[in-house]
Amino acid sequence: MNQTYPRDMIGYGATPPEAHWPGGARIAVQFVINYEEGAENCILHGDRGSEAFLSEMVGTSALVGARCMQMESLYEYGSRAGFWRLHRLFAKAGLPVTVFGVAMALARNPAAVAAMQASGWEIATHGLRWIDYQTIPEEVERAHMREAIALHTQVTGAAPLGWYQGRTSPNTARLVVEEGCFLYDADSYADDLPYYDRRYGKPQLIVPYTLDVNDMKFAALNGFTEGEQFYRYLRDTFDMLYREGGRMMSIGLHCRLAGKPARALTVARFLEHVQKHADAWVATRADIARHWLEVHPA
Repeated sequence: MNQTYPRDMIGYGATPPEAHWPGGARIAVQFVINYEEGAENCILHGDRGSEAFLSEMVGTSALVGARCMQMESLYEYGSRAGFWRLHRLFAKAGLPVTVFGVAMALARNPAAVAAMQASGWEIATHGLRWIDYQTIPEEVERAHMREAIALHTQVTGAAPLGWYQGRTSPNTARLVVEEGCFLYDADSYADDLPYYDRRYGKPQLIVPYTLDVNDMKFAALNGFTEGEQFYRYLRDTFDMLYREGGRMMSIGLHCRLAGKPARALTVARFLEHVQKHADAWVATRADIARHWLEVHPA
């Protein structure tokens, strides 16, 4: 086979490394709350049309040159109500969270940022805008990355340690390495453990994310239709990784999706399931990244 093939199809293979999670934990559990509301596609933001992704309006199309008031209000629910419901759940449970915060969205809601910080949550960057970068020119994406870092720093008082674009381009991973300021990159779904990407010179720590253990499946035609399905998937994923031992479980939540009452109840049930296991380490992504860099340096 071609030795210059740019993808790593092998990974850790049959012998993944021993994670040595702190305190002898059997599993590392990581909750992400995506904060995107107010940075989605909208002509108010200079975009060609309205948002058409990840909402209760499954399968809708963007309105070109016009506002979609239904879509805007669905996103507004996330910042007005859904965020605060999730915040209460995690505050009551006393569990840490990593926020994937879109810089423009964070800037529109200082109260939410203050609540994240008061709870000791990690705020990683989710880029400048909640848009698809697949075909955006490299120089524009690079400029957006730098603007995201600057705005994030202005809004939160500190530069982000973690990066997650979400809707990436083929250039994103290289731009992250070239920028050189991130503790970890989360734009991968390729493993159940952190690993190093060595394609662009300096090894970049990857703390992979998830699209299956993710409430976005409520906004997909082939996804969850009610909370019990989501709970079973969360529980079974946890139980399998716990059985294997030495793995990491990521859970992806969105304010406008998991922040709805019935789905938030599912999240609460799963938090209780996790907390029944004394040897489950619930951590931020930065915590996991620092541990991996120390125990498994590049």
